[in-house]
Amino acid sequence: MMPNRLHPALIGFAVLVYLFLMGPLVIVFGAALSDTTFLTFPPQGLTLRWFERIFEIGAFRRTIVTSVEIAFLATALALLIGIPAAYALNRYRIQLPAWLSTLFVLPILVPEIVLGFSLLRSVAVGQSAPIFLTLLIGHTLIVLPYCVRVISASLASFDFSIEEAAISLGSRPLKTFFTIVLPNVRSGVIAAFILAFITSINDVSVSLFLTGPGISTLPIQILAHVEQFFDPVIASVSVLLMLLTVAVMAIVERTLGLTFLAK
Repeated sequence: MMPNRLHPALIGFAVLVYLFLMGPLVIVFGAALSDTTFLTFPPQGLTLRWFERIFEIGAFRRTIVTSVEIAFLATALALLIGIPAAYALNRYRIQLPAWLSTLFVLPILVPEIVLGFSLLRSVAVGQSAPIFLTLLIGHTLIVLPYCVRVISASLASFDFSIEEAAISLGSRPLKTFFTIVLPNVRSGVIAAFILAFITSINDVSVSLFLTGPGISTLPIQILAHVEQFFDPVIASVSVLLMLLTVAVMAIVERTLGLTFLAK
C-alpha cells in the first residue's frame, strides 16, 4: 500500500503560515542584534550591547523588578481567590445561581481601558491608595477570570464523590480539599499560574492608567522610551520578554511536561 503524500499546495500553505507566525519574531531578534543606533532590519552588524544597555538604564531596571513583583503577587492573589471560587462553582453548581459564574468573567468582558479608568477614579483618586496597591488590585482583577476559568475546567472532570467518600470516612473537609481535590487539579492550577503571570507582566491598558511618579511597569516604560528614542533597546526588551515566556514554558516542560497540562 502506497503511503499518502501531502499535496505540494498544502505544504506551501503550511510554510506560509509558519513564516507569518515566525516572521515578526525573526525581525525583532534581528533588530535587537543590529550594531546601529536606530531600529533597522536586516541587522547591520551584530552586537549584544543593546541587551547590556537595558540594565544600564535605571528606569528599565526598576520597572522590570516592579513588573515581576506585580505579576507574582497578582497571580498569587488571583489563585487564592480563584481556587475556592472555582471549587464552589463546580461543587455547588446546582445550589448556586447561574449568574454567579458570569461575575468572575466581567473583568474580561469590560474593556481594559474602561476598567483602568474606573480603578483610577475609584481607587487611586477616590481612596488615595498607593500606586503599587492600585496596580496590584488592577492586575489581580484582569487575571482572576483566567484563574477561575482554567481551574473550573479541571474541576469539571473531577468526581466529587471521592471527596464525599473521604469525608464520610472521617477526614476533615479542609484536609480533604488539600489532600484529594487540589492534587487532582494541579495541572489546572499550574496552567492558570502561567497564563495569569504572562497576562499580568504584558498588560498595557490597565497599567497605563494606574502607574504614577516613581512606579511604572515594563510595558509602560517601553512606551515612554519609544516616545523619546528609536534605538534597538526596545527590540532587546521585547526579546527578553519572549525569552522569559519561553523559559517559563521550558521549566514546565522539564518538570511536568506539557502533556501534563493538557490532562
